[in-house]
Amino acid sequence: MRTLAIPVTLLQLAATAIAAAAANIALPGCQSKCGELDIPYPFGTTAGCSRPGFKVTCNPKPGAGVAQRLMLGDAGGPVVLEISVPNSTVRIRSNTWFFAVGNTSMPRLAVVPAGGPFVLRPGRNRLVYIGCGFRASSWTPLGARAFNACSTSCWWEDDTRRIRSGRCDGVGCCNASIPTGLTSFRTQFQWAGEETGTPATSPCTSSGAAVVVVEKRWLNCRTNVLGLMMSLLAFGRASVLVAPAILDWAFDNSSTCAEAAKRSVSGCVSKHSECVDSAGGALGYGCKCGEGYQGNPYVRDGCQRPSRHLHLSAGLIFAMGLGIGIFLLLLVLATIFATKSLKDRKAKKMREYFFKQNRGLLLQQLVDKDIAERMIFSLEELENATNKFDKARILGGGGHGTVYKGILSDQHVVAIKMSKLVIQREIEGFINEVAILSQINHRNVVKLFGCCLETEVPLLVYEFIPNGTLYAHLHVDGPASLPWKDRLRIAFEVASSLAYLHSSASISIVHRDIKTSNILLDDCLTAKISDFGASRGITIAESGVITAVQGTYGYIDPEYFYTRRLTEKNDVYSYGVMLVELLTRKKPTIDMSLDGVSLVAHFVQLLSEDRLSEILDAQVTEEGEEEAKQVAAIAALCVQMKGNDRPTMRHVEMRLQGIQSSNNFRAILEYKGCKSD
Repeated sequence: MRTLAIPVTLLQLAATAIAAAAANIALPGCQSKCGELDIPYPFGTTAGCSRPGFKVTCNPKPGAGVAQRLMLGDAGGPVVLEISVPNSTVRIRSNTWFFAVGNTSMPRLAVVPAGGPFVLRPGRNRLVYIGCGFRASSWTPLGARAFNACSTSCWWEDDTRRIRSGRCDGVGCCNASIPTGLTSFRTQFQWAGEETGTPATSPCTSSGAAVVVVEKRWLNCRTNVLGLMMSLLAFGRASVLVAPAILDWAFDNSSTCAEAAKRSVSGCVSKHSECVDSAGGALGYGCKCGEGYQGNPYVRDGCQRPSRHLHLSAGLIFAMGLGIGIFLLLLVLATIFATKSLKDRKAKKMREYFFKQNRGLLLQQLVDKDIAERMIFSLEELENATNKFDKARILGGGGHGTVYKGILSDQHVVAIKMSKLVIQREIEGFINEVAILSQINHRNVVKLFGCCLETEVPLLVYEFIPNGTLYAHLHVDGPASLPWKDRLRIAFEVASSLAYLHSSASISIVHRDIKTSNILLDDCLTAKISDFGASRGITIAESGVITAVQGTYGYIDPEYFYTRRLTEKNDVYSYGVMLVELLTRKKPTIDMSLDGVSLVAHFVQLLSEDRLSEILDAQVTEEGEEEAKQVAAIAALCVQMKGNDRPTMRHVEMRLQGIQSSNNFRAILEYKGCKSD
């Protein structure tokens, strides 16, 4: 115990020295604390204790039983979170301004009163707009000059991963820079659909939008951004989070250090202090303590060297350090051992719990109960296969998880999918994928080897498809992409597998997320449909069942989107969009015509006007224009607005088979030196 008494004494002496240094920050007889916050001069709670423009208010009075808050100016001013004399900054709690849907006014939004010593620091703050379905612009207070603008879109199912990641990059939230010297601004929202007189509504625009000035470093935190977004989108009120903003201030914003020296008047009254011209957003000058000194340069004797009250011998310091070091080492080793043992026991119990829970969910959905027992992998086996899920083994991320490359103990190469998020929806999606794929046996559908049930969200083990996605092969830089003959064959293989899912499996299966990024290609460029997390099996009696909308924006069947009625024709529409993508090498989620018309609508219009060549990929025109015209006609049928007007996938498969057969026949004739009519 005597060994521990020395470090305790050291801490007490250090605390005394720190308290003594902190006391010399305000003018004599003036309040220097508000709760836990320091109030350094030039700030003060009364006129005699503060410089003009630096008044702060501390409420409530001590002893009221409520935590005290420091406010800039009077009681209605912004809440002060921190005052920094060395940096000449004040961190305040930022205000949030809300705008209802359809509100296009341009009010003046004041962060701090104009004309005072405070301005927003441009490099350390961002202007954040929260909501979706609008374009926001901000002007200087007089409205004469717009200094930034940004737009946000409403998210679709494929964007939920971006929303959960907490990025403020255009989906539900965007941010922009602010100019130097700003104290207030004007903001105007232009809502989507405004030109038609019907502002767009969605899960996010139903609560309107908001604008807030936020410290840039604070905005980089995922949890903070999600808190701001959810407060508006879910509750439509100010966030319970404290969103800070940084203000610059100058002791004298009317002169520089050189001008103050000429007048022999300077705020740097402490010895060992020096004048510094403002380098932030505020004009004027401030003061700082010289090198080796700390404290407040604006008060007499405010700059002091760090206290050195302790004069211990080298031998005593060594003995004290050795004793404390040995004690701490033993304490750390004991803690590590106890923590590891506890962690191992807890992990084992959790694995057993998850296995029991997930096995029960799986058995409820599987038709053949023996499948569950044959397909189970242990967590230890998959950890060994992926080097404990090393980031270097990541192959990519889908809408329902991250995919790792794994090598099993028998040297078999597999792909292992793991969910990034632990929510009930992901668990149900993974269990659904096992149940769906266990019933499928088709050469153009990715094969499921098994699953691990010892984690909260099951891990799925697939055959390894080494050649990436159709999307990656199609959208490459340069004029040349996949040859037309490969595109035509892939289109046939996908149609064949969908026809099987819709009519040949034991139960009709609707994939619900057909797109080029969910089509994998093996070494021979053979197509394999993947990602069945959103799929749904339906019986004849259930045809047209009402479900929550799932899929990817640009590929979703409009009729399904508005009615939520699930049928096989939903996949037919998505497949038609994929055909358009194969023919044009344009991205359905991005590319539009000059008039703002969607890729699919523009494609159908050009086809009906016999101007298909204007949108066809040049490589397709060169290698197979006649077949491309026939495939384009099939695509147009698949993307009919009404599901009843679309063909079945079996019909599409047969038509594509005919086109392929004709193509192969001509190739044989040309090889023999003949020409077909």
